[in-house]
Amino acid sequence: MRRYILTGAPGAGKTTILAGLRERGYPVVDEAATDVIARRQREGHPEPWTAPGFLDAILDLQLRRQRQPDTGPARVFDRSPICTLALARYAELPVPPALAGEVDRIVAEGFYRPTVFFVRLLGFVTPTAARRISFEQSVRFEGIHERVYREHGFELVEVPAGPLDDRVDQIDGYIRGSRTVS
Repeated sequence: MRRYILTGAPGAGKTTILAGLRERGYPVVDEAATDVIARRQREGHPEPWTAPGFLDAILDLQLRRQRQPDTGPARVFDRSPICTLALARYAELPVPPALAGEVDRIVAEGFYRPTVFFVRLLGFVTPTAARRISFEQSVRFEGIHERVYREHGFELVEVPAGPLDDRVDQIDGYIRGSRTVS
């Protein structure tokens, strides 16, 4: 099983790209942070990212989703624990020991493919209940995100802003092309 990470800053269009990959038959693992935020907001916490244990809750959900049975020759993850590390750095939060340990483990074991699809910003950010970040903040987060992945030895496959079909085609073509290499 080849596990690919699709990542990028908030508002880059990852969710829409992943929907396109799902339509093409790829198993997709949903992002954990958005689900943690939504759950905590439903529980009455309007800004859950300010609460203690936020990063631990994201990691916990990521780990549960990692343990789901692999199906098919390739699986695409919407973010990874390395993204959670980037979030910690962006928010200037201490890195929980469990998160640091998981990042070390996935790098050492090669849990994910060493190439990561890095989705570039579209030039704007559409706010949602879970995404309360300006475009300028998203640009800053994108830079931190990119550095964290490179620091951990990942190669980034740039997915530039553009029409959705072009972006999905690029990722699909890369995965299909690498099937013969693996």
